Amino acid sequence: MIVLLEMKERIKLIYSKYEAFIIPVFKFLLAFIVFNTLNSRMGYMTRIDDMTIELITALACSFLPLGLMVLIAAVFSLMHMYALSMEVALVGLCMYLIMYLLFFRFSPKDSLVVVLTPLLFAFKIPYVVPIAVGLLCGPSSLVSVGCGIAVFYLLQTVIDSAPNIRTMGDEAILEKVRMMVESIVGNKAMLVMIAAFAFTVLVVYLIRRMSVDYSWTIAMVAGAMINVVLLLIGDLLYDVNLSVGSVLLGSLLAIVVAKVLEFFRFCVDYSRTEKVQFEDDEYYYYVKAVPKMTVAVPTKTVKRINSQRGGESEPGMSRQPGRSVETQRTPSDRNGSRAARPQGRSGARKGQRGMTMGNAERQMDTDDNLEEI
Repeated sequence: MIVLLEMKERIKLIYSKYEAFIIPVFKFLLAFIVFNTLNSRMGYMTRIDDMTIELITALACSFLPLGLMVLIAAVFSLMHMYALSMEVALVGLCMYLIMYLLFFRFSPKDSLVVVLTPLLFAFKIPYVVPIAVGLLCGPSSLVSVGCGIAVFYLLQTVIDSAPNIRTMGDEAILEKVRMMVESIVGNKAMLVMIAAFAFTVLVVYLIRRMSVDYSWTIAMVAGAMINVVLLLIGDLLYDVNLSVGSVLLGSLLAIVVAKVLEFFRFCVDYSRTEKVQFEDDEYYYYVKAVPKMTVAVPTKTVKRINSQRGGESEPGMSRQPGRSVETQRTPSDRNGSRAARPQGRSGARKGQRGMTMGNAERQMDTDDNLEEI
C-alpha cells in the first residue's frame, strides 16, 4: 500500500507541475477520438470525413473549453445528417436544442459527461458512467447523463434508418420526419437506459454522502447491483434485447474503475477515525473525523565521492587517506593565491625601507630645530 500511495503522490506532483501541458493534450486526444468515431460511424459527408480535418479540429478544441467541444461535435453530426437528408438534420437540430436547454439549465459544468457518455456507449462500456458520475458529481448531473444517452440513440437511429431514408424520394418529407420522430420517441431501449442510469446516479450519490465507514465502496457496489437489476427488469418488460453477459461484465468493470477513482479522490484510513463532540451557545456539534491516507514522497540526496587510487592529487583536490573530496575554487581565489607570495615579500621589503627613510628624515628635522635654538 505504501508503494501505491507514493505512486499517487508522484502522479499528483507531475500533474501539478505539467498541468498546463497535460490538459490540452487530454482535450486533443478526446476531441480526436470523438470526431474520428463520428466520421467512422456516420461518414455521410465526405468533405469532413478526412484525417486532416479531424486533426485540425481536435487541435483547436485542445485550447477551447469543453462546452465548445460539445458544440463542434454536434455540428459535425448535423453536417452528416444533412448530407443524408435535410429532414433528418432538422429533427436532429430540434433534439439538440431541447437537450441544450435542459443541459445548460441544470448542469452546465458537466460537458465532459455529455462527451464521454455517447463515446462509452459506442465502445460498449457505458455502465461506468452512472457509478462514476454518482461518485464524483451531484444529483443534477443525471441530466447530463440523460442527454448523453439521448445523443447516442439519436445517432444510432440515424444510422439504422439511413438505408430506408435513401430509398425515399425528395418529395417524401413528412414520411421521413414521421419515421425519425417515431423511431426516437418509441425507442424503449433509450428510455430504459435513461431511467436506470438516472436512478443509479441518485443511489450512488446518496450512499457515498452517508457518514458510514467505506461509504464509497458500498455506494459503488450497490449502484452496480441496482443498475443490473433495473436493466434486467426493463429488458423483461419492454424486450430491449440487452445482453446479460455484457451487462454483468460491464458492471464489474465499472466497479474496478470506481475503485481507481476512489483511490485518487477519497483515500482514507478508517482505522484512525475520531468522533468529536463540542458545543457553543446555540448548538451541539457531533463531528466524525476520518484522516486521509497520505505518505511523503522520499527525496534522494546524492553525495559525490571520488576515490583516489594513487599518485599526485590534482589541483583543487585535498588529499585524504582512502578518498579525495572535490572542493570548488573560484578563479579569483586561484589567481590571488598565486600572486600573494611574491607581492607579500616585495611589499614587506618596501615597507621596511620606507620606515627607515622616514625615521632618518624625522631625525634631520630634529637636528635643524636644535641648531636654530
